[in-house]
Amino acid sequence: MSRVGKKPVDIPQGVEVKIKGNQIYVKGPKGEEKWEFHPDMEVKIENNKIVVKNRFNDKFHKALHGTTRQLIANMIKGVTEGFVKELEIHGMGYKVEQKKGTNKIILSVGYSKKVEYEPPPESGVKIEVKGDTNIVVYGSNKYWVGEVAAQIRRIRPPDSYKGYGIRYKGERLILKPGKTGKTAG
Repeated sequence: MSRVGKKPVDIPQGVEVKIKGNQIYVKGPKGEEKWEFHPDMEVKIENNKIVVKNRFNDKFHKALHGTTRQLIANMIKGVTEGFVKELEIHGMGYKVEQKKGTNKIILSVGYSKKVEYEPPPESGVKIEVKGDTNIVVYGSNKYWVGEVAAQIRRIRPPDSYKGYGIRYKGERLILKPGKTGKTAG
């Protein structure tokens, strides 16, 4: 049995959970999430806690047991607290601005034209620009927050020599040394 899968998931105040067949619906103050779990997993609500049970004892189902429990825990955390990823833009003249009244950002990151980015509408993710060089991606679905942040980073990944580009806040880069010229031989 999975150690993670054995732990029950607490349902906090203000969160509504419904299980119909092999689908789980979670609704809270930050939004609502829906997910279809594997039919071999058994998910129940007992004493204001969600319990995931595994009916099989092979390697695949043991892994699925812990994954199912953690994805449900992420859903509950997402509708109560939400998830946030922060990005920083480094480089001479690199900047970002947000289009007024939309969820679209315009990046000036060293290309001949400005790059516009808008997250997929089904993601439910919001983007906020702080200053000229900071981007905050937030939402209730952990997968979509990470995916949108990765898509933005992919527009101009950090350069390995000068460090110019878009990177996660706190990301540590190991810069390569440039050419140093001829050595005495």
